[in-house]
Amino acid sequence: MFERSIAERMNRLHTESAFQILAHANELEAQGKSIIHCEIGQPDFKTPRHIIKAAYKAMNDGFTGYGPTPGYPQVREAIAEYASGHKHIKTNRNEVVIVPGGKPVMFFTMLMLVNPGDEVIYPNPSFPIYESCIRFAGGVPVPMPLLAENDFRLDLEQFRRAITPKTKLVLLNSPSNPTGGLFEKEDILAMADILRDRPDIFILSDEIYDRLVFEGSAMSIASLPEFKDRTIILDGFSKTYAMTGWRLGYGIMNEELAKQMEMLMVNSNSCSASFTQIAAMEALKGPQDAVEEMKAAFKERRDWLIGALNSIPGITCRMPKGAFYAFPDISSFGLPSETFCKRLLDEGGVATAWGTSFGAFGEGHMRLSYANSLENLKIAVERIERFTKTL
Repeated sequence: MFERSIAERMNRLHTESAFQILAHANELEAQGKSIIHCEIGQPDFKTPRHIIKAAYKAMNDGFTGYGPTPGYPQVREAIAEYASGHKHIKTNRNEVVIVPGGKPVMFFTMLMLVNPGDEVIYPNPSFPIYESCIRFAGGVPVPMPLLAENDFRLDLEQFRRAITPKTKLVLLNSPSNPTGGLFEKEDILAMADILRDRPDIFILSDEIYDRLVFEGSAMSIASLPEFKDRTIILDGFSKTYAMTGWRLGYGIMNEELAKQMEMLMVNSNSCSASFTQIAAMEALKGPQDAVEEMKAAFKERRDWLIGALNSIPGITCRMPKGAFYAFPDISSFGLPSETFCKRLLDEGGVATAWGTSFGAFGEGHMRLSYANSLENLKIAVERIERFTKTL
């Protein structure tokens, strides 16, 4: 009865399929079915103990009320220092806005920069909320195909052709979700050369996985001085520090843009949780041993998993250089990726995400998160192989 009452703009929003898959997998488990979870992008490690202790102390010290809308000055300062060292950009706390998770940076960037009809170039396949936010803001999504034959790297000629007088924003994500692909330094420099003569085009650089790089190194385009003021960096604590449920992220951008994002924050969330900000400062300034241990575990799993997937007849998989995802090609089985993955879950007991949930160019692939134990991944591969033999 409410269909005609809902605003038209709501039709432009789309969901994140991984959470739908997780819900169905949980239903199957509740019915007694054994499920191996490879669908969700969530580290299977606990938040490091010293971060939890910092949050507990912060609560006892009174950090339980409203904080400043863009974040506590000392936390913003810690983020600026971290970014200056790790990302090699010259920044300060006035260019940092702390938000509840990484998604608000995507949403707010679209709302403050994209007018109806503006074109936004974004990677495809990619995190599905990118396209959703572009459409919600009234922008026109322009997919930038990332293909396995190019190791999921940027095709510079395709990128050049995608740029038009209506282009307002370019979205980058490296290492990538869902492919694990990495834009190499030469990719970023070449992209910068193409964009150099278009100062009216901004860049949203999603760098949430840049501490999880196994080969090569992630370069922020904001580290190029002439691109710093036209780049909005998205980062946070969920993946690096196993803090997905803490809901804390941040954007780094020109101070004038930061004031606009602060205005969006005050109109939506008021502020991010106070004690989680203090814990995040401890995450950045405290011991990094747990981060390195998690990274080593992800690499060990990746090295085993890719070899195991490639040993299954009909499946081929590129070696991802970062993040904690594999994006194998399953096209040889002749099924749409959604059908393949739904049947794999229902019949094989392995929860994965189908390639088209990350965009049209994801067809023929599925995404497996190896943020699960090596023991469980071995069971998952056995089940996948058994399932493929039934096709």
